[in-house]
Amino acid sequence: MSAEIDVAIIGAGVIGLATAREIAQKKKQAFVFEKTRTFGLETSSRNSEVIHAGIYYPEDSLKAKLCVEGKDLLYRLCSKHNIAYKKSSKIIVATDEDEISWLEELCRQGRKNGVDDLVLISRMEVKRLEPYVEARAGLLSPSSGILDSYSLLKFLHSQARENGAQFVFGTEVIGIEWAGGKYRVRIKDRDGISAFVARNVVNCAGLYSDHIAQLAGIDTTEVGYKLHYCKGEYFSLDSKYRNLVSRLIYPAPEQAGHGIHFRQGLDGRVLLGPSACYVEEIDYTVDETHKQYFYDSAKKFLPSVEFGDLAPESAGIRPKLQGPGDNFRDFIITHEEKAGFPGLINLIGIESPGLTASLAIARYVGRMMS
Repeated sequence: MSAEIDVAIIGAGVIGLATAREIAQKKKQAFVFEKTRTFGLETSSRNSEVIHAGIYYPEDSLKAKLCVEGKDLLYRLCSKHNIAYKKSSKIIVATDEDEISWLEELCRQGRKNGVDDLVLISRMEVKRLEPYVEARAGLLSPSSGILDSYSLLKFLHSQARENGAQFVFGTEVIGIEWAGGKYRVRIKDRDGISAFVARNVVNCAGLYSDHIAQLAGIDTTEVGYKLHYCKGEYFSLDSKYRNLVSRLIYPAPEQAGHGIHFRQGLDGRVLLGPSACYVEEIDYTVDETHKQYFYDSAKKFLPSVEFGDLAPESAGIRPKLQGPGDNFRDFIITHEEKAGFPGLINLIGIESPGLTASLAIARYVGRMMS
């Protein structure tokens, strides 16, 4: 690596990979620094692999706009490059009468965001589409789907490299100093500590993005960049539930997430989750005592589920900007020139729908840089 580079991207999750691909395609010299041994080992590979339609988020928010744009980009990319996906559609269900008005409001919200294929359906229509699902009513989202997230990550990494991006794994960024119109970036790997100079720094560090912003000189507490870790656990269902339900089935959302939903993956595995619990530390173990909560949640819309058919599967951590009880917080994607840091772009709080929005986020960052 040369002593001076054009763009340093910190983090090789789906956002870092998509951004590296976008920048490299514009023939800019990009280096990606990732502290783990390879790409996509954290939030990007520990999620539901759902392609969201763009329903849940306030009109004109980045989450809404980039989700809707990113969904279309992602489907086209997967189709063109044979990345496994399925436009399975989703039904968001109301399991009691009080939730029906909420479904109607959610439908209005989605249409404001440009999701024009949403259909409110009756109890009988839900039963016709999904005989094993019990609901008072439903909201059908035909453009929702699932994909193979690892294949997407692998493709983005390969495309970025083919266009000249270089990846430095097992390397942690430990210092960023603005001086003389450039950034002096200190890194630590197994050989020790070294430094290089970058004209631009793009912070795609996911769970650690607030820490990276702090290293660069941003007062993260003052500007509201502090992250809150929100753990989501998954339980798997016995193989007898394969092909029982063909669509994604979502309940009314919780404050911290979309609620315990039913998903059959491209590999046939059936999962329930994720839950949403704020935690202080990153820990990917699944607490088996939460099995009852998952069972009770699923039983509301899938009456045939049996307690003994659930088994702990996996967990992930969401990098949320809103803490417990807080209202909606949008993605932070900001060029910090006004804060006195030209060439520094921070991406913070990139949780759901970050996977869906990843290609649109990369384009957004690319426009900022140009």
